[in-house]
Amino acid sequence: MDSLYPAIKHIHLTFIALSVLFFIVRFVLHIRQSPIMDKKFVKIAPHVIDTLLLLSGLTLCFIIKQYPFQDAWLTEKIGAVVAYIFLATIALKANRNTLFKVFAALGAIAWIVYAAKIAMFKQAVLMG
Repeated sequence: MDSLYPAIKHIHLTFIALSVLFFIVRFVLHIRQSPIMDKKFVKIAPHVIDTLLLLSGLTLCFIIKQYPFQDAWLTEKIGAVVAYIFLATIALKANRNTLFKVFAALGAIAWIVYAAKIAMFKQAVLMG
């Protein structure tokens, strides 16, 4: 199973990039009030991407034998991802002004960058 680690990690990183890129594109379309936001693909794709992202992440956990709520860095990374999802949802769905949504989107990106930092160094900062 360890021999699959590089491939699964590459898949996981690809889905992270797709998720963030798709969020940014959807955010720009949302701010511009583009009718593209009503397309079925734009509504379904994020769920497919994020599900595959989650599955690849869980697979990596089993391969490296480290688990959330057992390993502080992984718990903190998941907390950062939850914060990303929360702020991204606010940026795309909240009934607020544009400036508020921009700050929510920037906050979402900041949390995902923080999650990447935690993943790279496998060192909890807030819970360490």
